[in-house]
Amino acid sequence: MKEFDLISLTESFPEYGLEKGDVGAIVAVYDEGKGYEIEFTTYTGETIAVITVQPHQIRSLGEKELMSARSID
Repeated sequence: MKEFDLISLTESFPEYGLEKGDVGAIVAVYDEGKGYEIEFTTYTGETIAVITVQPHQIRSLGEKELMSARSID
């Protein structure tokens, strides 16, 4: 995975209001893929969270996947 790729979370991060399946964009790759910084935004571009994750906490999106929406508080 590389910068600007869209990913999906494989686990929830309740401390950031993020749920498994939420979609974000990779904004930085650390140590050749040993860690990733991911930005999560609303559809209008408001940043909700920027978190650092390990590779097992995210996955690439497939060509046949559908993005969905949910409300945040």
